[in-house]
Amino acid sequence: MDLLARFKEHPLPFAACLGIELVSAAPERIVGEMTVEDRLCTRPAVLHGGALMAFADTLGALGTMANLEEGAGTTTIGSQTQFIGPAPLGARLTGEATPLHRGRRTMVWQTRITTREGKLVAVVTQTQLVLA
Repeated sequence: MDLLARFKEHPLPFAACLGIELVSAAPERIVGEMTVEDRLCTRPAVLHGGALMAFADTLGALGTMANLEEGAGTTTIGSQTQFIGPAPLGARLTGEATPLHRGRRTMVWQTRITTREGKLVAVVTQTQLVLA
């Protein structure tokens, strides 16, 4: 079963809590969407930075999972977020994760998060450890 089908059949619990929807999943590109809901906001009504980071972390981890050998796992060991602009309440966000490095022991993914209108909200670079 491919990653997209697995995610839809068995969503990750925290990703489901955030309302993340996986749009496409391939070893070289993961795309997901989420809507900024009030329960995920700070004040004024904009998406909390932690929710934004968790969105990107989920997509980067899924990208690593799409590249793992059978039986291997992954965990995030580093993440850097550049907040560019706010994600207001009600905004539909798109996250696109692409690999910068896909090695045997680590993988590095960059996720660009934009609004439906194409406004850049954040760029997140994360390192995933490959667990044998």
